[in-house]
Amino acid sequence: MKPRVFLALASCLAVLGVSGATSAQDATEPSFTLKEVGPNVWAAMSNLKSSASAGANTGFVIGDDGVAVIDTSMSVDADGNLSTEPAREVLAAIRKITTLPVKFAINTHHHLDHAGANRIFADAGATVLAHRNVRAWLHSEHLRLLNTDSKPQHRAFMEALLPPTATYEQGVDLYLGSRRIRVQSFAGHTGGDSVVVIPEAQVVFAGDLFWHQIVPTLVDASTEPLIDTLGTLAKTESGATFVPGHGEVGSARDVLAFREYVVTLRTLVAEAQALRQSSEALADAVMPKLGARYSSWNGFEYAARPNILEMDAELRGKKRIPQADPAR
Repeated sequence: MKPRVFLALASCLAVLGVSGATSAQDATEPSFTLKEVGPNVWAAMSNLKSSASAGANTGFVIGDDGVAVIDTSMSVDADGNLSTEPAREVLAAIRKITTLPVKFAINTHHHLDHAGANRIFADAGATVLAHRNVRAWLHSEHLRLLNTDSKPQHRAFMEALLPPTATYEQGVDLYLGSRRIRVQSFAGHTGGDSVVVIPEAQVVFAGDLFWHQIVPTLVDASTEPLIDTLGTLAKTESGATFVPGHGEVGSARDVLAFREYVVTLRTLVAEAQALRQSSEALADAVMPKLGARYSSWNGFEYAARPNILEMDAELRGKKRIPQADPAR
């Protein structure tokens, strides 16, 4: 049996085939591909052809006097070894485009595939910032996964994680000279999520609040506020280009399609509960109905059943989600 920590880390990565090499993956492929999604706004898209694929999409914004990075990626190989090499490659890609200093590294939430390589950018001079819950949870929510089966490398990796050194509650505006970056917190995926908006370029880095035609992980999610958040983003940023945490770049229409997945999942599970179905029997009943609409989405075979079981627990009030410290 695989160690519990590896399974937990792979919950975000296995959906995308990152947790282990397959015959379709190639060690010579880069971990990400760069796409300019706005003037001097770049998305580093996780390359699923690579056996060392970046765990999630990241990106960076170049301003008048510096650079801001959105999310710090990592990877996990077939043996469960964790690596920050994708973040080093992102930094190298930045250096090929500009010599301006990296001033900020923003975490959209605390999950390792988005915050696991903070130290790489801090060592390059960046201030790491995120919602205050990211600082509280980066160590605690990952260290709790460790058990006697965990590799020593896993504990060392978790203990070396660098939490944000600047935090906010509702959001913050950052400036790279005249270039404004709006960071705003929203509820849904973890309870410590943020989106990063570059207003003049009409680009939104949505983190894992938005997955584009990929079945998400909902292990820490609260779906009622997530549905509200997705509706708000699609309305307020209707003309924007959206960079998801996972999947290809999309539009407000794609954000609404993901919202519809969450609504459908919630509805199907509630209907099954009304018929007094539960646990594995409930999942058996819901899977074909969900699959009729979403089996073509990437990761359906890996993540759909866990989604159903997590939704069942959430609607029954039995799901564990990270809790903010009220004293903070």
